[in-house]
Amino acid sequence: MFGFLRARRREKHLAANPIPDALWREAERLPLFIGLNDDERRRLREQAAWFLHEKTITPLQGLEIDDQAKVILAAQAVLPILNLGFDAYDDWHEVVLYPAQFVSRDRYTDPIGVVHEGEQVLAGQARPEGPILLSWLDVAESAWLDGWNVVIHELAHKLDMRDSAGHANGRPPLHKGMDAGAWKRVFSDAYHHLNRLADSGRYSPIDLYAAETPAECFAVFSEYFFETPHAVADHYPAVYEQLKQFYKQDPLLRLPRVRYRPAYEPVEFGPIWPTPAPLGYDA
Repeated sequence: MFGFLRARRREKHLAANPIPDALWREAERLPLFIGLNDDERRRLREQAAWFLHEKTITPLQGLEIDDQAKVILAAQAVLPILNLGFDAYDDWHEVVLYPAQFVSRDRYTDPIGVVHEGEQVLAGQARPEGPILLSWLDVAESAWLDGWNVVIHELAHKLDMRDSAGHANGRPPLHKGMDAGAWKRVFSDAYHHLNRLADSGRYSPIDLYAAETPAECFAVFSEYFFETPHAVADHYPAVYEQLKQFYKQDPLLRLPRVRYRPAYEPVEFGPIWPTPAPLGYDA
């Protein structure tokens, strides 16, 4: 009953408050959304509008953002839940925006139980049971199909936190029919392989920040899944399959093999940037 009423309230709001055409056209032309079909674009637009209604966006340090900037942020934020439903984000309520990278002072407990406190310079942070913090400079430079997207990264952490008492551990709540054992095995293998690459200083087709923790491994692979899916499918095909099941999307079907492109290059096409296979890994 409550679900029905919530859905009706959402439908009424979206019908009365659509994202204006001009603002949406500017957002959907970003390379991240290449290949989405008409139905997917419609649903992305609706979810972005609901995101802007449900989430408070709080600029700090004198940052001023216009409606266009908010739509660009929202469109990236809801892409991961396009086929999951907006309720996947119902356990948090605010996005805090800094003009650029910011300093965060945090406490953490190491593996032997010692509590540490220190400062970090960050482009984004997902606070357990709290808001998402983002650098607007980095948000504006996301969505370019280079494998790096701070919005998707932090939203992946939020999805991860739904299954671990508010703390990301690399194992988000899996859907009915997914094999938890397969998820653990596939991501553990990839995580340990990335650690070996990092320890030996060898080339990796995936940002080695993924070797920091299992939580970062899931978040970084999520970025690549939506931005450069071929890099995941080519080198970590088992990881790609798990992410395809989890996000209920297959970006390989819609995105070309591309690298980051300056504004003067065409969006629809572009040069391929091949990534050599990492050594010593057979997914």
